[in-house]
Amino acid sequence: METIETNSPEETFVLGRRIGQQAKAGEVYTLIGDLGVGKTVLTQGVAAGLGIEGPVSSPTFTIMQIYEEGRLPFYHFDVYRIGDAEEMDEVGYEDYFYGDGVCLIEWANLIEEILPPGHKQITIEKDLSKGFDFRRITIEEY
Repeated sequence: METIETNSPEETFVLGRRIGQQAKAGEVYTLIGDLGVGKTVLTQGVAAGLGIEGPVSSPTFTIMQIYEEGRLPFYHFDVYRIGDAEEMDEVGYEDYFYGDGVCLIEWANLIEEILPPGHKQITIEKDLSKGFDFRRITIEEY
């Protein structure tokens, strides 16, 4: 387990970029955190680390966005609106979770039962006593 503290959106982005630079084909990252905690900023950093230059936004209404212009395909899921994990069958999630790209899944706690073993969970938490932009980011392997 690794815990990192950041004090600005820029630092959170830099952490994401480092994760993207180190990511390997077939890795699955889950992203847990409340609304407004910086999940999209971290995700944009991961994309940058993979060499993706275009805009990256949360696919809240489409469930998944695919970015293929980086050094590895990047599959960005936002499952906030998923009613249950069976809905993931409709997007063919297994092709991506067990594929040759890098998956990042926001709100992954909603689909825990289908997450692959060995995925890395990234949890982002605020602590307002340490400042408005402070984040505690924990990375654990499951």
